[in-house]
Amino acid sequence: MENDSHRPVSSRPSRRNQHQQTKDSEEGLLYSGKLPQDIAMKIIWKRGFIRLILTGGIIWMLLILTVLLFHIWSCRSSVAFFSALCNKDSKVYGVLNTMGFVTPPHRKTRGCLIPVADDPNKIVIPKKRIPEKFVQRLSYFMEDSVANNDSQTFPLFGGHQTWQQRDESFKIKPTMKVHCGFVRGGGEEMAPKDVEYVKKCTYVVATGIFDAYDSPHQPSNISKRSESLFCFLMVVDEVSLEFIRNNVSVREDSNGGQFVGIWRLIPLKHQPYDEPRRNGKVPKILTHRLFPQAQYSIWIDGKMELVVDPLLLLERYLWRGKNTFAIAQHKHHRSIYEEADSNKRRKRYARPLIDLHVKIYRYEGLEPWSQLKGTLSDVPEGAIIIREHTALNNLFSCLWYNEVHLFTPRDQLSFGYVVYRLGGSFKFFMFPNCEYNSIFVLHPHNREHSSKIEWAKTMGELKKHHELIESRGGLGLSTPYPGNLDLVVMPPVARTSKAG
Repeated sequence: MENDSHRPVSSRPSRRNQHQQTKDSEEGLLYSGKLPQDIAMKIIWKRGFIRLILTGGIIWMLLILTVLLFHIWSCRSSVAFFSALCNKDSKVYGVLNTMGFVTPPHRKTRGCLIPVADDPNKIVIPKKRIPEKFVQRLSYFMEDSVANNDSQTFPLFGGHQTWQQRDESFKIKPTMKVHCGFVRGGGEEMAPKDVEYVKKCTYVVATGIFDAYDSPHQPSNISKRSESLFCFLMVVDEVSLEFIRNNVSVREDSNGGQFVGIWRLIPLKHQPYDEPRRNGKVPKILTHRLFPQAQYSIWIDGKMELVVDPLLLLERYLWRGKNTFAIAQHKHHRSIYEEADSNKRRKRYARPLIDLHVKIYRYEGLEPWSQLKGTLSDVPEGAIIIREHTALNNLFSCLWYNEVHLFTPRDQLSFGYVVYRLGGSFKFFMFPNCEYNSIFVLHPHNREHSSKIEWAKTMGELKKHHELIESRGGLGLSTPYPGNLDLVVMPPVARTSKAG
């Protein structure tokens, strides 16, 4: 009786062994063909079903991975069509961005914390503007005194400024009249509907795209207050307008105004220069001429995506320190002679013309930057300019533009020179480059820009191949200079950065 009660327990291991032996024998019979056909088919179907499930799962995971990779690629793409497919409001984008997959390394900011205010709605806008101290009335030459020669009888956008007029323009007086672009018949014409639109723009965020070199980038973190306060204006040439229409959704309002997201497109017809880079300097430097009703403006280059509310920028860089003009410090260079050397090495313009440009500045007394100058640098990072449109700031912008018109389109070479010529009258706030890197997300250009003149290595090459030379810009480099440049001794230049 006792043995019978313990038999089920003691027999369990032997039964498991027996089951395993039976299974092994069935598998052996299956492969030897001795198992009944219906049992063999069940085993085959069972294993096939498991393999089907596993294969389907792998394919499904690969499909999900492919979709995620395409989503990441489209968000990182500089091609407007694909970047438009990226839904930045989706939860998927949020998770991927948190994990660091969406923003590529070259777009991640390498900046520092900007001491901006917490809430744009709490910003107090100054009711009184800073009174004019040096220039009370500023006017512009609107007619071009055309040079007396057969080769060039058409009006230039920047006018045919003489060396004497240039010298006089740096002598500050209460009432001044200077060249400042927009000469009648010189080009850069705005449609009447856009002229009417910008008349209401007191606060402006402006950018520009020329020669389809960039794609539109929508700013982020813009408050409702700033949306209603600022005009977001994107200046484009006809080539860029066609490119945008073909690649981005453009909507029209009841008055025929064209918008890309928050940006109002401002097309300009009849570009004044052969060189697209020089054309892009017009809205960048002469913002006050394009939008004469503006009291404040923030210029950003077309490759930038603004990520800070513009009202916070005005408070941080202008109102808090009672400044009227703010610009970022260049990352690598402080002396324009260093910047000129970098431009030559990177083929940013004809090397002999860059040499002639800075040689004139050296002849006119511009010393290399040093701490004795009382400024952080002579070379700005010109991708952002924050300014109040005072008469003195407008004069500075005109004189800066005139240098770009006369010499090379490398505006960073001219900035410090104009500051020097104004003899300390022009005050500006140059903020650290790390803050500049925190204001934007940097996007790559659509393509690598190049023009024929950039490849000229010698003056003899330019004289031999006249087609390399611009016909409407940089004429100061081909006009006899009144001084003896042969006596100029250029300062030594040491390369301060591998990247620069």
